[in-house]
Parts: sequence; structure tokens; C-alpha cells
Amino acid sequence: MPGLSDMRVLVHLLFVLCLMSWAPASWAADSGHAQEQAQRQQDQPLNNAPVWGDVRRGDNQYQTTQVRGIETNVLVQSQGETWRQIRNGPITIYGGWLLILAPLVILGYFLWKGPIKVHGRPTGRKIQRLSQWDRTIHWTVAISWVILAVSGVLLLFGKYIVLPLFGYTMFSWLAVLSKNLHNFIGPLFLIAAALMFVTYLARNIPRAYDIAWLFKGGGMLTGEHVPAGFFNAGEKIVFWVGLFLFTIVVGASGLVMLFPNFDQGRAIMQYSNIIHAVTAVFYIAMMLGHIYLGSVGMEGAYECMRTDGKVDEQWAKEHHEYWYNEVMKGRPGAGAAGTASAARAGAMKEGWKL
Repeated sequence: MPGLSDMRVLVHLLFVLCLMSWAPASWAADSGHAQEQAQRQQDQPLNNAPVWGDVRRGDNQYQTTQVRGIETNVLVQSQGETWRQIRNGPITIYGGWLLILAPLVILGYFLWKGPIKVHGRPTGRKIQRLSQWDRTIHWTVAISWVILAVSGVLLLFGKYIVLPLFGYTMFSWLAVLSKNLHNFIGPLFLIAAALMFVTYLARNIPRAYDIAWLFKGGGMLTGEHVPAGFFNAGEKIVFWVGLFLFTIVVGASGLVMLFPNFDQGRAIMQYSNIIHAVTAVFYIAMMLGHIYLGSVGMEGAYECMRTDGKVDEQWAKEHHEYWYNEVMKGRPGAGAAGTASAARAGAMKEGWKL
């Protein structure tokens, strides 16, 4: 009978035979691949399509990385070039024109009509329109929004405006500053916007008389007096489309880009960037009109928001007649001047005990 040593020799021989039978096929495959690459270099110099195909697909067994996560072994993503062309093409071109035309339209209206003034004689009697909390949360949202808008414009259009005018050093400094401001102010803005939404919600419920206000454009073109509630239909559009809808879209897409550690993948990040940029451009264009009317475009509006929240009775009657009538009749729910709204604002300030 064969001994243990003979069995060991037999196993070794079988292993060597298997190795020899496999090796020629492997060598032939490698040799064939090498010959194919060599022939390709002769027929089509500098054409490394198979190599770059492996790089893009990320399924090459020799293509790996120490960083673990989704798509980390994909060295080149072809869709990234599509994203770049969309961002630097239609978004930049059409978005840029929109942000140029919007201020020009506002300027043209101001030169044509001038600021909207109170036609009647001021009575000297004041009505409390906005509480301290109303003004505080409004200014928190407004200041953070302006920082985000300016920094976002610099990030989107900076290399077309700042770079040619001020050079690489200034552009680099502003780009880094804008990126950090955008990243850190963004979450603060979302929290403040949510608080403002809850604070102003009851006064922005659409009413039947808002339809008439919209059909007549608030009398901004004709000068006709159009009655409105605490907020007119234009302000309610800014509330629902701007503060509610646009804020949700830019907030959600912004958070996807701000926290890339949840395995979103590059494709989702690119979609989020496009959605974020397009929505932000429309958001800025809309809010330019709101900023105009809240500052130089309407007499008394800025002073009310900046100082004590009070307006003259004549101002209230001409701009928000339905609300004015409710205040004069002492009805609850009339706004910051009414007892219900004042109590609501106080409860929010104490801890949202609504």
C-alpha cells in the first residue's frame, strides 16, 4: 500500500498538472489582450476606449480605492459633463438674464410711477400692525435670505463677473467666503423660515376678495384703490410660493448637497444642484419685487417693519381696508392690532403655547 509520503507526492503532482493546464489559457488571454492593445495603438493611436470604459464603469477588479462608499471606485462619471454643461449653459445664461431683467423692470416701474404714497391726509393716530415677534422673525429671515442670495449669486456667476474684473485672487477669496456663508447660514434660514411660516400663517389664508385684488393688479398700474385684508394677494403669493414652496425646494436640495455622507451618489447631488440653482434664481427674482415694495416702493412700509410696527390709520385704510375695518370694529383676529393676534404672538414668544 502506498504510504503517506506517496499520497503527498501524488497530490502535489495533481496540483502542478492543474496549474499547468490553466496557465496557458490565462497567458493566452493576457497575451491576446496585450496584442489587441498593441494593434489598437497602431490602428488608432491614443485611442484607449476600453481603459476609459473601465474607469467610467468602475467594475474593473483591479480598480479600487481605500475610500468605501457609493461610486467611490468610479473615477470618471460621464454624467458629470452633462451636469456641467447644463449648469454653465442654460441655468447661467437664462438665469443671468432673469436676474438682470427683474431689477430693470422694477427700476422702470419706479421711474414711471414712483413710490406708492398715501393719498389722504395722515390722521396722526397709530395702529399696531406688527408685534415685536413679527418683526424679529421677519428680519431674521430677511437678513439670512440676503446673505444666501448674494453668496449664491457669487457662486453661480462669480467666474463670469468677479474673475474677469478682479482676477483669480479676489475671486478665490470671495468664492471660499461665499461657500462657507452659504453652508452655515442655510440651516439657520430654514429654521427661521419655518418659524415665520407658523407666525404669519393665519394672516395669509386666501380670501374671496383676493381674487378681485389679483384681477386688478392691486391698482399698481391704474392707481385704483383695491381693498385688501391684513396681507394683500400679492403678499400672500410671496408667502405661499416664496416662503413655503421655494424655501422647501431650495432647503431640501441644499441639505442633500450640504450633507453628502448619506450615500446620495453623484447623480442625486447633480440633480439637486440643478434644482437648487433654478429655484433659487426664480426665488431671487420674486423677492426683488417684495424687497422693492417693502423699502422704497411703498411709503410707510419700511418704517413700520423697522421701528415699532405701527402704521397711521390713513395708511391702513388705503392699503389694507378690510383689516382696517376689522380693527375699527374691534373684531378678533384682525392682526397684531387685534387681541387674538397679539395673544398668539405672545404665546409664540413664550414657547409656542398655541
